Amino acid sequence: MASKNVQVLNELNFDTLVLEAKGTVLVDFTAAWCAPCKLQSAILEQVADEPGAPLMATVDVDECPELAARYGVRGMPTLVAFSGGKETGRRLGLTREAGIRAIAAGKANS
Repeated sequence: MASKNVQVLNELNFDTLVLEAKGTVLVDFTAAWCAPCKLQSAILEQVADEPGAPLMATVDVDECPELAARYGVRGMPTLVAFSGGKETGRRLGLTREAGIRAIAAGKANS
C-alpha cells in the first residue's frame, strides 16, 4: 500500500495494533492475486488519508493464513472493523468510500 496511513499487519503485530488499539481499526483482508482487492486497496488509501480517519490496516491472507482463519475470512476483499478488541462490523466484497466510512463508524454491517 502506498499510503503511510495504512498499516501492514501480520501475526506478530496484529494483536498489538488492532486488538489493543484505542479507537476503531479497519482491517482489509486481501490477496495479491485478487483483482477487486487491488481496487479496494486504492479506495482504502483514499479514506485513510482523510483527516480524522480511523486506523486502516491490511492483512495478506496468503502470507497470514492463520489470521484469515481466526476471523473466518473466506472471500476477498473482506473488511473487518474492530473497536475495543472486538469485531464491530464486516463487509465482504468491494466497498466504496461511503461504505468504508460507515463500517468504520459502526453504522454498517453485512
